Amino acid sequence: MKYYTFCESDKLNPDQCLVWGSGLDPEVVLPVRYFYIQAVNSAGKNFTYSPGKDSFQVRISSLTPGEHIRIHVPQPLDRADGSFLMRYRLYGSAPKGLKVEVFHKDQPVGQSPYILKGPVYHEYCDCPEADPSAWLSTMACPTQEPQILKDFSSFPSIDLQRLLQEVPRRFAQRGGLIHYTILNNKIYRRALGKYTDFKMFSDEMLLSLARKVRLPDIEFYINVGDWPMETRKVNDTPGPVPIISWCGSTDTRDIILPTYDITHSTLETLRGVSNDLLSVQGNTGPPWVNKTEQAFFRGRDSREERLHLVTLSRKNPELLDAGITGYFFFREKEKELGKAPLVGFFNFFKYKFQVNVDGTVAAYRFPYLMLGDSVVLKQASPYYEHFYAHLQPGRHYVPVKRSLSDLIDKIKWAKKNDAEAQAIAREGQTLARELLQPTRLYCYYYTVLQMYAERQTSRPTVHKDMELVPQPSDHTALCKCEREMQRDGPTLKKDEF
Repeated sequence: MKYYTFCESDKLNPDQCLVWGSGLDPEVVLPVRYFYIQAVNSAGKNFTYSPGKDSFQVRISSLTPGEHIRIHVPQPLDRADGSFLMRYRLYGSAPKGLKVEVFHKDQPVGQSPYILKGPVYHEYCDCPEADPSAWLSTMACPTQEPQILKDFSSFPSIDLQRLLQEVPRRFAQRGGLIHYTILNNKIYRRALGKYTDFKMFSDEMLLSLARKVRLPDIEFYINVGDWPMETRKVNDTPGPVPIISWCGSTDTRDIILPTYDITHSTLETLRGVSNDLLSVQGNTGPPWVNKTEQAFFRGRDSREERLHLVTLSRKNPELLDAGITGYFFFREKEKELGKAPLVGFFNFFKYKFQVNVDGTVAAYRFPYLMLGDSVVLKQASPYYEHFYAHLQPGRHYVPVKRSLSDLIDKIKWAKKNDAEAQAIAREGQTLARELLQPTRLYCYYYTVLQMYAERQTSRPTVHKDMELVPQPSDHTALCKCEREMQRDGPTLKKDEF
């Protein structure tokens, strides 16, 4: 174990601590609001290690005397680097606003209390900002996303009539395809294909986005299956069509959105999921110096290289601990390779090195691994998620050949070059924290819809076989929208579809 010797300058100074983030802005409406606390010592220097997981306490209340609003306020997450992540979830709106108090041993921290002037809307409050540019500014959305620009370079214009004729014929029998139209900020859809249950994730996200900002009128298709669909190249005749998918590949032209897993994680934080992109930041295992010097992998048998990991592990047990937790694709291999017991995800970070190997497509565990403070050894892959374009091999993760033929050598390198491996882990973690935070997810979704809408050559249509996807009704958390709603065009009646 590593111990620290404390002196006067190691004492936490509440007055100099920093508190910041979107969760202190009443205009930023998210399923779970969040902000950050940076511990600062009496010498004015930021802590770079944990001053103690219970260093800060947060209290959030309504500005209206006597008004009770249900708010889930857990303990701040200790990110073990001197910073803390505070999350809270509103189950009712605060018309006059909220008071956020941050304490260290009953002493106010930073500029506490922080006053959020109302109205402060809860997640299910259907009160969209009518001016998208104002919303983009409030959310601090980036002006460009490299993956979005690359995806749309294949589609300078989008002919909706062509899509209506071609997309169902080419793709409806290949899994799950959802045809959406958004008109006057209402969402309509029809399901095409046999496996469309995962539409619940796209439905939820589009509804959540529409409650926050007025969406452009748009008609598009989302692939809710694993594999990207459009294999045509730009110079083919006919050319590719814009299918929106959760995963991209070097062999396809799909437009990429954040995966259903990332989306669900963001929508259900502090409610329906235990491992989410925020909670993982406070559960990254022991400090680097106390982590086990092995590479670690657990997962299903969804790719043959994962089976090879088990063989490598048996030959090099001091370097690699790998096991298959469930067999579906290669059941005949279970007797030979054995079945490993499940390991809680947060326990992965007891190990310094994490092996990331594709599943059926990109391994959707990768963003969670990047948020830990272990270094990720990532298999080369033709598949990618929406944020990969920002990552640099050798800087944010350690690249490994697709065959895994150099994996053992890369693990040996990481063990021999401990400081450099730790630096890669930290830089990857820092970038992942920025790219995978909830505000960036919403920005990404909106920017894709906006860019798509700008390329449409005709007006979107609500087709007769489409159904309205209604906003959820939450009678326990009434919302009085104080924003002026801008409505362009008449409200459609059912018989006008």
